[in-house]
Amino acid sequence: MAAEANRGTIERLYAAFADCNGAAMTACYAPGAHFRDPAFGDLEGEDIGAMWRMLTGRAKDLEIELREHDAGEDSGSAHWIARYTFSTGRPVVNDVRATFRFAPGGEIVDHVDEFDFRSWCKQALGGAGGLIAVIPPLRKKVRAKALDQLTTFKREETGSSI
Repeated sequence: MAAEANRGTIERLYAAFADCNGAAMTACYAPGAHFRDPAFGDLEGEDIGAMWRMLTGRAKDLEIELREHDAGEDSGSAHWIARYTFSTGRPVVNDVRATFRFAPGGEIVDHVDEFDFRSWCKQALGGAGGLIAVIPPLRKKVRAKALDQLTTFKREETGSSI
């Protein structure tokens, strides 16, 4: 029964992503959940939902394809593809493998997205992106910029200073 609920959570997450519905994506996570990917690094709790609301709110031509997914009693996985135009105007096709851990009620407590960060940087940022992805100080700058954008979004979303 839990495996079925967990598969349903994965399906809801990516259906909401395809619909650019960050609020519905946020509802798939348990309070205090953890998320990690190569661009944002580690996020906890409310930052996860804010990230999804920011990304879906800014999306102009986002296409999400859930290629495959599965889940057991407390964990699951997904293979998904995102197609979109990055803020630089460059087209991106990101091939992502996700792993999940679930709470007993089916909410996500841990979500890790893995993708070829160098390939993503080259697509999103151009030729220099390949170097940015492999030189630690430059890679750190990309992550810092993503986190700065998230902080600004949260401030704007709540109308307060964080």
